Amino acid sequence: MSKHSVAQFIQTNYPEYWGISSYPAEECAVFCSTHEQWGIFSNMAASPIVVEGVLFKSCEHLFQMMKFKEQDIVLRVWRGITSAGKSCANIKMTAKSYEPTYRREDWGAMIVDAIKFAMVQKYNECEHFRNELNRSRGKYIVEKQANPNKHADAWSAKLEGEHWVGPNLTGRLLMELRDNGTLRYSLPADALEFIDIIKQNL
Repeated sequence: MSKHSVAQFIQTNYPEYWGISSYPAEECAVFCSTHEQWGIFSNMAASPIVVEGVLFKSCEHLFQMMKFKEQDIVLRVWRGITSAGKSCANIKMTAKSYEPTYRREDWGAMIVDAIKFAMVQKYNECEHFRNELNRSRGKYIVEKQANPNKHADAWSAKLEGEHWVGPNLTGRLLMELRDNGTLRYSLPADALEFIDIIKQNL
């Protein structure tokens, strides 16, 4: 695994979510693109979230911002400016450009709690998301591996015969959220300080 592999974080810090699962394809609610059925389940789906007075475009937007705490970097990522100084509308790609040098040192120990936090905010504020989760009851929720030439990463699963197989962490968390109405998480005391940086520079 690479230095910045998400899988190694899950294995080390969240063993309860580590491992490969298999789901009968005919019993699954599968998503990948935000424009297809069940697309609202994607963290990238447009679902405005307001946290402490700051508006985030999506669950993914909030999650990616949580990776940083240095003022200059927080503001550059927030404004969609990559480390190379180019404008980028994709929050994931913008954040990725800074990760090798500026990502929080404790990110690996909080990554699942961070996505849980973002998912819960989306659940609380997006009625369509809640309704679609309820509509999926009785089905397994599976995030499809976007690149068919790669193994399923920590977040997703891949179709193998008549089963979706993979870690499917996103799907597992969505099912947990659906079945319990919330997700339990624990974040560092400074986890949301980046929001104050943004508010002071709006």
